[in-house]
Parts: sequence; structure tokens; C-alpha cells
Amino acid sequence: MGDGTGTGMDTGMDTGMGDGEADAAYLGVDIGGTKVALRVETGDRCVHERAFSWPPRHSAARDLGRLAEQVAEVRADLGVSFRAVGVAMPATVGPAERVTAWPSRPEWTGTDLGAALRPLFPGAAVAWADDGDLGALAESRASGCADLLYLGVGTGVGGGLVLAGEPCPGLGRGSFEVGHMVVELGGPRCDCGRRGCLQAVASGPATLRRASRQRGSTAAFDDLVKAWGDGRPWAVTALRRTCRALAAAAVGVQELLQPRLVRVGGGFADGIPGFAGLVADHVTELARPGRPPLPVEEAALGGLSSLHGAVSLARLLVCREFPLP
Repeated sequence: MGDGTGTGMDTGMDTGMGDGEADAAYLGVDIGGTKVALRVETGDRCVHERAFSWPPRHSAARDLGRLAEQVAEVRADLGVSFRAVGVAMPATVGPAERVTAWPSRPEWTGTDLGAALRPLFPGAAVAWADDGDLGALAESRASGCADLLYLGVGTGVGGGLVLAGEPCPGLGRGSFEVGHMVVELGGPRCDCGRRGCLQAVASGPATLRRASRQRGSTAAFDDLVKAWGDGRPWAVTALRRTCRALAAAAVGVQELLQPRLVRVGGGFADGIPGFAGLVADHVTELARPGRPPLPVEEAALGGLSSLHGAVSLARLLVCREFPLP
């Protein structure tokens, strides 16, 4: 989804909001490093979707003010109140509902997330979870696969694991931090302070930095996509290292927890033709003799997996199927 200006997206979806329980409104909020996406569903249909950008390194209060403005516009446009709200968050949130770490937006550290979010959605049940965990939940449902590993490649690398149809380790009980698996000893430094984390090797910004070094000049995303399509060595080299690191993480998870399918998505990966196929090639190379390679597919929801998962979280909150914050 491209960055919006807060005026809404023309999706061609029905925005009529009927009466009754079937028309209760559920809001999903996907908070990323550079943009925020909102999705409203009633019954079994989406009635509104939008995205807006927020510049880096503002205070948490200013970020939350921007979010409040957008939510108020959505509520006014649709004339609804939300029954439940699910929020996909890339930050680490402790048991006291405080943000304990968010490397790309350190100004949020210490923020009481519950106290900050609940006033934005009066009368609604509110819950949050890791964006990668929610992406995995959405992809599992979309694929019909109950044992699925999701890798989301964007500003960072997130991901999640669903086993027997339920998120692992479980919503409200921590997150599946695949982006901080160490895949290269002595590799590049991660925002978390360690070296060689998957995120430090395979995120969108890390890939572009590597591509720029290979090229000898700055490589923007569009430059990389075109050069990849043209088979330019600098682009191929940069992307192969990214996809091999993702494959190494997937194979490591396979050895321990036995997912049956990998889905690869996120805004960066979704914009590179053949990205999931390149990950699949490396998974095949790394497969242990005597074991079939783990199947790898493009995410069915593209760069919107976490957003769809956030709406699913809102619905789960009403159903009380999982312990939630």
C-alpha cells in the first residue's frame, strides 16, 4: 500500500454501514517504521482502507497525535464507532504495557501503550501484538495452512509462526522475533546492538545499503528493482545475500519447529519480482540431505499481511479466543 495523505483510498468497496451485530465495525491499525495503515471491516467485508506516512524521529506524543487525527477522520467519514481495535506494533512491549524497545523510534521507549492507545478509541476493546505475529496469523488463514512461518521484509524484518492454527508463542505471551535471529556471525550491526541479526542483513534499508556499495553510488529502491530485472551484477549480488539470510532463518526454524510452509511478504519483498522464488532457491540449497526443502511462496496478502492480521486481532479480542493485553 502506498503512502496516503489521510484522505482515504478509493478501493471500490461499499461504505454503507447497516444496523445490527453483523455490521459492528472492527478496526485494524498497522504501525510501521515510516507509515501507518488503517483498515475497517464490518461483517465479512472491508469498508475503508487508508495509509499515511509519518516522518522519523518525532516524539511519541506527536506520532500519537497524528494517529488520533487519522482515526477521527475515519470515524467521521464512516459515521461509526468501533467495537474492537487491533494494533500491529513493531515495538517490544513489556508486561506493564510499556514500550521497552523500538530501535527505529526510540522516542517511544517508556510509553505506556495502553494509556496512549485506549483514549483514541472510546468505547472499543483495544489490543495489540507484534506485527510479524499478526502477519503470520493472517497468512495462515489466507493459505489454509495451520503450520506456517511468515517472513515480512520491509523497513525491518518481522515474522511470525503459527502452529496448529495458533500463534507461537501465543498472543499476549511474547513475540516471535525472527528478525533478531543471528544469521551471520560478525555480520553488520543491528539496531538492537548485536551483529549479524537477520534484520541487519536482510531488511530493505540493509539491502539498499549493500546494493549502493556494490554499485559504487546510491541505489534507491526503484534503481534496485530495474537493475534486478536487467540482471545487473550489483543488484543480483545484493539481493542474493538478502534472500540467503532469509533462507537460513527459515531452515533454522524448520529444524526446530517444523512449519509446513513459508510465506514471504512485506512492503520491500512485495515490490521485488521473484523475491520469494529466490528465497526458495536458497532454502533448497540449504536443505539437509534426506529431507524435502520447505515450500516457500509469496505472501497472499502482499505488503498488507500485518494489517489484515490486526483486524483479525480485533475480532479475536471480541471472541476472547486468546489472552490479550
